[in-house]
Amino acid sequence: MMHANPLKTLGTFGQSLWLDYIRRDLITSGELQRLIEEDGLRGMTSNPSIFEKAIVESHEYAEDIRTLALEGKGVNAIYETLSQRDVQSAADEFRSLYDKTDGQDGYVSLEVNPHLAHDTKGTVEKARRLWKTLDRPNVFIKVPATTEGLSAIQELISEGINVNVTLLFGLPRYRHVAEASLAGLAARAACGKPVKHVASVASFFVSRIDGMVDPLLEKVIVQGGKLADLAKKARGQVAIASAKMAYQIYKEMFWSGRFKELAVQGARVQRLLWASTSTKNPDESDVKYMEALIGPDTINTAPLETLDAYRDHGDPKARLEHDVEEAPIGFRAIAGTGHQHRACDAATGR
Repeated sequence: MMHANPLKTLGTFGQSLWLDYIRRDLITSGELQRLIEEDGLRGMTSNPSIFEKAIVESHEYAEDIRTLALEGKGVNAIYETLSQRDVQSAADEFRSLYDKTDGQDGYVSLEVNPHLAHDTKGTVEKARRLWKTLDRPNVFIKVPATTEGLSAIQELISEGINVNVTLLFGLPRYRHVAEASLAGLAARAACGKPVKHVASVASFFVSRIDGMVDPLLEKVIVQGGKLADLAKKARGQVAIASAKMAYQIYKEMFWSGRFKELAVQGARVQRLLWASTSTKNPDESDVKYMEALIGPDTINTAPLETLDAYRDHGDPKARLEHDVEEAPIGFRAIAGTGHQHRACDAATGR
């Protein structure tokens, strides 16, 4: 008996599946279209590290690099040219999906130079140039959720530029990001400009939180005492707890009367995107984060290896709001220890 593809089933729970990877031959070989048609892939994310890996591990770019170098282009200019071409090609592959879903899905993301993370003006100017150069309605410009990035996010959304807010780790900062999105949409609407096709997502980096917090919990366990059992229970669970709490903030911010006024004008919610969802601990399930964070109006972006694993043995169910009342347990586990400030800062992004 044929079984439903778990990857495709995610869509029945209101979650969009995106790929955290890009490489030219993925597009030219037809593999990307296969993922779209057979696995229900609905978008793609990229970052400088992904492009570096793609360029280093493939011969696909050698001729272009040689040509650009002979034209006198430097390393940064070559990187920008290659990455922008790939994003444009991928966006074209997703364009029919973007049109079919009326702009709900079918996006590809490209990141502003990370060196501008603490430069509001530089981020805005670079994002504007990327948006104009890419010239596709179904691209996101990735902007980091730094303090300086918040103002850039608000400004760019007010200008009608799609923004993928990246490198989100903490709940207080996520609330600020949602506020910036709402303020940008409100400013645009106040000027009489359309808000219907201005898209934004907030990328919450999940497994990295456990990577920061688990070593601190291990120290609590080794020390023993009354907190040790609580720390054992929280180990490996703080990231999922944080994501569940973030989803509750999302509902508060985007199911409110404030957003409903914008929704009447066609505004879209800023969906939560679960990034860094590959399992880093080899002793844990390789689909741990994908299984735990399935819920409406969310996105999961994962590398090919994680998609392959989920296709093979995923068990999709709407779990995002299960046991929400127990979500703060990880924070209680580290309270009162010598590491509480470091762990809380790591988990909340302060």
